[in-house]
Amino acid sequence: MDTIEIETPTGTRLEALLARPQGDGPWPGVVVLHDALGMTDDLRRQVEIVTAAGYLVIAPNLYSRGRARCVQQALRAIVFTGTGPAVGEILAARDHLAADPDCTGRIGVLGFCMGGGFALLTAPQGFHASAPFYGSLYGDYKALLDGACPVVASYGRRDPALIGAPAKLEAALTAGGVDHDIKTYPNATHGFANVFPGNPVLERVGIGYDAEATDDAWRRVFAFFDRHLRDPD
Repeated sequence: MDTIEIETPTGTRLEALLARPQGDGPWPGVVVLHDALGMTDDLRRQVEIVTAAGYLVIAPNLYSRGRARCVQQALRAIVFTGTGPAVGEILAARDHLAADPDCTGRIGVLGFCMGGGFALLTAPQGFHASAPFYGSLYGDYKALLDGACPVVASYGRRDPALIGAPAKLEAALTAGGVDHDIKTYPNATHGFANVFPGNPVLERVGIGYDAEATDDAWRRVFAFFDRHLRDPD
């Protein structure tokens, strides 16, 4: 796993992690998007999981321009505008993968919480598959997801922040004729696939790691990605 810098549409430099699978490429690519906590050890663990499954991975640091400023802009993009520097940075990361000789050119996007929202928001913007973990959009799902790539999404029924989000996503993707796999895990909470410090405390307020749900979610994601990124025909 290497730390690199790439150019962004605004001319600034974007820090990112780049990880290659073992063996010989080329491989499909995946852009992995961090949650609101940023480039944590947990995010690096997620990159390793995706790379081990045989995908060329890039994980852009959406806080490269400064955490406070970037958090505000990122949340504004998801909640209000649907655009902004973070969206351009995600697409720049995708383009960096596409230009890599070790990439087949078929690229997915995957994210957690805030990153899951961006994985949905950018699903219509040139990706071949999207995998949001407890991601949400605000506004008209059908309009925001018009022209979206196939989506495999995972939610927890005990997530107090995203009540109704899976049903909205299901309805929008069905109406748009988008191939999708949406599953809500009955005993899982928000952040169920992330390992944070102090998980026992987090579980009391509705978030926390769930190994069984996590294993099943990754199984579904990789089956979906294999179908759309490796064998699109």
